[in-house]
Amino acid sequence: MGDIHQLFWPKSVAVIGASTKELSIGNRIIRNLQDFGYKGKIFAINPKGEEVRGLKPYASILEVEEDVELAHIVIPNKYTPMAVDDCGKKGVKMVIINSAGFKEVGGDGEELEKAIVEKAKEHGIRLFGPNCQGVINSDPQINAYCNFTFTKPTPGNISIVAQSGGVGEVINQRFSELGIGVRMYASNGNACDISINEVMEYWRDDDQTKVIVLYLEGLSDPDDFMRVAREVAARKPILGMKAGRTAEGAKAASSHTGGLAKEEMATELIMEKCGIVTFRDEEEMVQAAAAFATQPIPKGNRVGIITNTGGPAIIATDEFIEAGLEMPPLSDGARSKLKESLYSAASINNPIDVLATANATHFRAAVDTLMDEDQIDSVYINFVTPFFVDNESIARELVEVNKQQKKPIICNLMTDKKEWAGTINILTEGGIPCYSFPETAARSLVAMSRYNDLRSRDLGKVKTFDVDKAAAESILAQARESGRSNLSAAEVYGILDAYGIPVAPWKVVGSAQDAVSAAENIGYPVVVKADSEKIVHKSDVGGVAVNLVDADAVRSAVDGMQERFETDGLSFLVQKFMPGGKEVIVGAKSEGDLGHMLMFGMGGTLVELIKDVSWKVAPLSDHEAGEMMRSLKQYPVLEGYRGDEGVKVDAVLETIQRASQLVTDLPAIAEMDLNPVMAFPDGAHAVDARISI
Repeated sequence: MGDIHQLFWPKSVAVIGASTKELSIGNRIIRNLQDFGYKGKIFAINPKGEEVRGLKPYASILEVEEDVELAHIVIPNKYTPMAVDDCGKKGVKMVIINSAGFKEVGGDGEELEKAIVEKAKEHGIRLFGPNCQGVINSDPQINAYCNFTFTKPTPGNISIVAQSGGVGEVINQRFSELGIGVRMYASNGNACDISINEVMEYWRDDDQTKVIVLYLEGLSDPDDFMRVAREVAARKPILGMKAGRTAEGAKAASSHTGGLAKEEMATELIMEKCGIVTFRDEEEMVQAAAAFATQPIPKGNRVGIITNTGGPAIIATDEFIEAGLEMPPLSDGARSKLKESLYSAASINNPIDVLATANATHFRAAVDTLMDEDQIDSVYINFVTPFFVDNESIARELVEVNKQQKKPIICNLMTDKKEWAGTINILTEGGIPCYSFPETAARSLVAMSRYNDLRSRDLGKVKTFDVDKAAAESILAQARESGRSNLSAAEVYGILDAYGIPVAPWKVVGSAQDAVSAAENIGYPVVVKADSEKIVHKSDVGGVAVNLVDADAVRSAVDGMQERFETDGLSFLVQKFMPGGKEVIVGAKSEGDLGHMLMFGMGGTLVELIKDVSWKVAPLSDHEAGEMMRSLKQYPVLEGYRGDEGVKVDAVLETIQRASQLVTDLPAIAEMDLNPVMAFPDGAHAVDARISI
């Protein structure tokens, strides 16, 4: 990574491809720079010699007499290598390529992109794009609108970076509609050189960027993204959204884990692992950003509500409680103060109902009380503007408290925006984020609480167990050499043994007589399972016989399976039958360069129907493994519910962590199911497993 300061703070900009045509990008960029009040010099590179928007034309950037810090290239793609070469000769170190027709179209376009990257490296040029919008810096000292879009942001503390220019501009425009300022904006298209990672790292050290809004479509360098995102999110909030999460990866999946995984889920999990607050709705992300931009981060999840109307407080309370926030009762001292300060009919609980007739003194007393309450971390206000009180004086008192920046204040302002414009202006100019609906306001505060949880969470440690990695790698190599993608039972259990994952005693045999011998060595009762690469979900097709208590039962089961599955290479897994435990599933699915997603949940044949599962990205820390377990709706069943003895939680946690180490060490594994793992009060054992490579 290099210094990209000039990308956002260029003292001079040249537009290669400047045009007199009003509806061209080469004209629009110059117009945007001029209209936005750009403080630097603009050079129009137009070989036709035509004046562009009052600017002197230059046939080539090489003819410009002065230094050029940043160049836009807005010409047909085939001429871009030459243009980059000219920029290098001129000494330009930062180039935005707005032109399209590169990697995004494949074939010759991809080769052309490689060519411009190599040419840029020769000259020490940093490239932004190609096929991109560009950047914006609203700081009044520069006013650099190096972009061909149309939304002119007012200065603010939110910076936006988006892989999709269309989505980025929608977000930028929404902030503008809401009257919320934006600090910087960047959409880098193909990202052949300067990455989103570098942009976020640059904004990490920008004091005026209080919150980063991130829109992703994919990760080209997950490891670097995680490194940067962790560092940045530890210092300032990143609000992230990932597209393409609804397509089911189950279409080509052979395992329960694969069937439950959604395409692109891994990117969301990576963002969460880095401390990014994730969203699934642009509007919700934008509204939350408004709160992050002006308010301190709450130190906990305990909310105090002040309201002068009942219904919206109930709606907000529902949002908070469903999101896991708390609304603790007020202290006796606080209640005593409120009793003295508010109307006698006011409610002095949490929520505090100051009544519709409450004036500025009443609101100030309520807010001050919550600011002084140790068990309150944030303040939510429902403020309807009655005609019979001085609403502007109320707003001024709220702003005075907000200046202290002790705790976040979020306001659900219910008013006629024309009638009470003065009240609105006082609040918004005073830095209090105002929302039209209680749900929207509450969710913004929930997002702030989520960030505090992510920032202050115990990351735990990734345990490394003593395993026989070489033995497992040898098993995978043999399967690969034989051209198989699905491992046999013997191979699967061999790998589990190598990684110390407890399994029920087992043996693979080829005949009924050998099955009887194996059962007698293992000890009755046993389970017999048909073992063949062609049989995936064995229990669905009669490939599993359980609770076999003697030799006749074993022999009958094997004979029946041989008749049922007339396939070459059919063998039989004989395994100790272990009834009475709780069935859980531990699974993994590879996401290529993104690594493996780990899944834990309630297992058995109904796992895809019940879907009580949790996901994380490997490698897992001990804390993350615990989070996976505790997040299940049925976790109380594992702890012990209504007199039923619970399972040995530590044994299950160790199984999850060993599985995490297994797939991290063996990236060739495509999917893995340990389903079910039978959990008991004294331990846990995998009794069925599947691995594909």
